[in-house]
Amino acid sequence: MADEGGLLAVGGDLSVKRLVLAYSMGIFPWYSEGYPILWWSPDPRLILIPEEIKVSKTLRQTIRQGRFRVTVNEAFEEVIRNCATVKRKGEHGTWITEEMISAYIRLHKAGYAHSVESWDEDGLAGGLYGVMMGRAFFGESMFTKRSNASKVALVVYATELGHNGCELIDCQVTTKHMKSLGAKEIPRAEFMKRLDKALKGGAAAP
Repeated sequence: MADEGGLLAVGGDLSVKRLVLAYSMGIFPWYSEGYPILWWSPDPRLILIPEEIKVSKTLRQTIRQGRFRVTVNEAFEEVIRNCATVKRKGEHGTWITEEMISAYIRLHKAGYAHSVESWDEDGLAGGLYGVMMGRAFFGESMFTKRSNASKVALVVYATELGHNGCELIDCQVTTKHMKSLGAKEIPRAEFMKRLDKALKGGAAAP
């Protein structure tokens, strides 16, 4: 029922119950300040299979050197607020509004939303957050303050997810950055089949 761009519905709320239901149906919220809540289910869908992640020689060396310490769920609010405020090349503003931040903090407290942090001697250097349901991880956003910090967080976490049986990481919309890491586009129908299977399994990891 989504339009060509993937827009499916307008309105509703960001309650934990509604967000969990939406993600279980392959739908996610994405909108800007001052607009109603927009719900999306794009076709094609970008996904990353944990075992298929591409790690460059330089990135692999950075991980081996232990330049960053990677943790899970140690600083969820700090991560999501950095995702909202750290500037990205070619982007203006943010879709991570205060309403979204509050909603995902509630989702985190309910055990669904998780953060991954990269730390160095100066503190939080990068990270990402998303939603875990069954054996599927829905990636929401990532940020970096130091070169490769967020990539290290993603690679380390994706590897852990793969070891724990995660079947897919949903990257939602296509970006060159995620494709460079091994993400691929698949038709929405195939995504829904994969998601249905992943949701029937036990949780892969926090």
